[in-house]
Amino acid sequence: MKHAVVIVGAGPTGLMLAGELALAGVDVAIVERRVNQELVGSRAGGLHARTLEILDQRGIVDRFLAEGQRAQVAAFAQVPLSIVDFPTRHNYGLGLWQNHIERILAGWVEELRVPILRGREVTGFAQGDGGVEITLAGGEALGAAYLVGCDGGRSLIRKTAGIGFPGWDPTTSSLIAEVEMTTEPEFGIRTDARGTHALGREKYEIRDGKVVYATEGPVRVMITEPQVKYGTEPTLEDLREGLIAAYGTDYGMHRLAWITRFTDMTRQAESYRDRRVLLAGDAAHIHAPDGGQGLNTGVQDAVNLGWKLAQVVKGISPESLLDTYHAERHPVGARVLRSTMAAVALRRADERTKAAREAMAELLAMDEPRRRFAGMMSGLDIRYDLGEGHPLLGRRMPDLDIVTSEGPRRAYELLHDARPLLLDLGGLGDFDVAPWADRVRAVRATYEAAWELPVIGAVSRPTAVLIRPDGYVAWVGEGTTGGIADALGRWFGAAVLPESPSPRP
Repeated sequence: MKHAVVIVGAGPTGLMLAGELALAGVDVAIVERRVNQELVGSRAGGLHARTLEILDQRGIVDRFLAEGQRAQVAAFAQVPLSIVDFPTRHNYGLGLWQNHIERILAGWVEELRVPILRGREVTGFAQGDGGVEITLAGGEALGAAYLVGCDGGRSLIRKTAGIGFPGWDPTTSSLIAEVEMTTEPEFGIRTDARGTHALGREKYEIRDGKVVYATEGPVRVMITEPQVKYGTEPTLEDLREGLIAAYGTDYGMHRLAWITRFTDMTRQAESYRDRRVLLAGDAAHIHAPDGGQGLNTGVQDAVNLGWKLAQVVKGISPESLLDTYHAERHPVGARVLRSTMAAVALRRADERTKAAREAMAELLAMDEPRRRFAGMMSGLDIRYDLGEGHPLLGRRMPDLDIVTSEGPRRAYELLHDARPLLLDLGGLGDFDVAPWADRVRAVRATYEAAWELPVIGAVSRPTAVLIRPDGYVAWVGEGTTGGIADALGRWFGAAVLPESPSPRP
């Protein structure tokens, strides 16, 4: 069996990528070790504002909002960073456990008729000029034009491709588990000389900005271990010792549902691509969970890669377009690694670190530093280096309330089908988009209000914008159409001139 693209891993990154490719009409399949979408163990617990915007661009954000808890989740070094004043419809984060995020994404992917080959494990692959031959456990084989590893931090795809994964070994380790307790525990977060610990029920609500836990049900435990451990499976006794050390009791802990260990190991793939093999999500970068960056960064990797890979598969763009995936996303991943390492360093319990943390808290209480760090943690400040020009260039397109010939629309509604969008706000004149009309949607609209971007603030009003399927601006018109043809060709393939009518005999 052969597909245009095979994705290994049906976590949030793999599912999002599959959805993007399916929207573009690409034959894609996912190979997943798990026999179903059930996720045992705690993973990420929420979505940041930019990820919510991306889901809004695809018309599915309401599915997540209906199940999650809206809250101000951005923080750095334990300092909350409000984005309530940011110019976005989603000026908040969403508390929602990863198992629910995966379930909702899997439902969307199923609607798009993407096959998920469950209970299958990739054991190896070989790539050549014509594609990739993938071997599964049991001897089954798959063929693909391209293979994408979304298979986590221990990625077999990355290792088999020989892509380096340099970085730093862990300096701290923690246990997360779900248990039942006979004694009501002390809910909330506490910090001591060992590190940070937390207790809370799986089910909760956020009321007036405060977490209110359910009155019954299993308890989720997070304990920083006294000594760094990694590479071994945690045990119930490890958890009991950690609870007693941190709280003086194990609260009558019993009926362990699951337990897992995480560390601050920090590594990034040297390259996100080796010929026909690409990496995304944790396969490309791992780090401490501080700030809730991992899942969000992976989903955004997927949305950056999806449309580019689709255009290459369909012959619209040359293979060199895939090089922009690494060029744009590797620096974003590197910044996430730096910020999480800094956050881990600032949560140590010694007096010198405490003083540094207090100084950072004073700094982040000021408006300008707060906006800068909040923009970074929420993902709303990302700018891809597309050259000099208008502040919009390389940044996310705001979700404006525009007026089109069909009436009022939101800008993000025009991105639901993941097609490029040329938005004419009165500045395209007689420019002919016909040579790209089979790939790029052109819409005339008006927007009279001010333009404002997170962190930056007010910007001059453009007369036209070319928006990529991932929602980032590829070209900005400022009263002229200069550069628009080059931008269309660079990102969405060569102009296709209409065929001349055949002369009559």
